[in-house]
Amino acid sequence: MFTGIIEHVGRVVAIRSQGGDARVSVAASWPDAVVPGVALGDSVAVNGTCLTVVHFACEGDTVHLDFDASHETLAKTSLGSLAAGARVNLERALRVGDRLGGHWVTGHVDATGTLAQIDRNGEAWDVSYRMPKQLEPELVQKGSICIDGVSLTVNRVWAQHFSVTLIPHTVAHTQLLEGGAGKRVNLETDIVGKYLRRFVQLGEVREAAGLDLAKLKEAGFA
Repeated sequence: MFTGIIEHVGRVVAIRSQGGDARVSVAASWPDAVVPGVALGDSVAVNGTCLTVVHFACEGDTVHLDFDASHETLAKTSLGSLAAGARVNLERALRVGDRLGGHWVTGHVDATGTLAQIDRNGEAWDVSYRMPKQLEPELVQKGSICIDGVSLTVNRVWAQHFSVTLIPHTVAHTQLLEGGAGKRVNLETDIVGKYLRRFVQLGEVREAAGLDLAKLKEAGFA
C-alpha cells in the first residue's frame, strides 16, 4: 500500500527484455539515512506501479534498484515504453503507523491515460488528461486520482477527460510535466470508488434477477 506522496525521482538505467517480461534497473539519489529502508523483496511504486525489489546495491547516496516487470505489467502500464534515461517517480511501501499524506494507493494500475494539455495559471499548472471510458464512472470532482504514482485531486471530469492542478512543489519533486502533451501516464482510481461502483453493479444485478432478502432466506442463502 502507498500514499501517492513521491519520495524521490529516479532514473532508468536499463530495461532488459526477458522473454515477454523485463528487468527494469533504476538509480536514485537517496540520503544515507533513507537507503537502509530499502531491502530485497520490498515493494516500491515506480511511476505508480507496485514492483518488487529483486536486487539492490548502494554507492554513497545512490541506490541501484532492479525490478522484474511481468508481461501483464508491461501490457497494462507505461513501463514498457520507458527507455534508459527516463525519470520515474518512486515511493516505498507505507509502513503501519506512517502518516497517510495522500490517499490509499495500491500500486495496481487500472489503465494508462494521455496528457492532453498544460495551462499555466499563476504559480500553478492546470493539467488535463484523457482516460479510457471505463474509468470515467470512478472519478468524481474533488475526489482522488493517482497519476504516475502521484496522489492528486480531481478538479473536473468530462467526456473521457479530467483535470488536476499541480503546485510548484509537486512539479519540482515529480516528473509529471516532463514529456508534454501526448505522454502516457499510469492511472489508478480511488479504491473506495471502485468498491462503491461494484456494490451498485451488484445491486442492479440483484434487482434485475428479482432477488431480495426474503427470497435469499427462503433459498437458504441468508
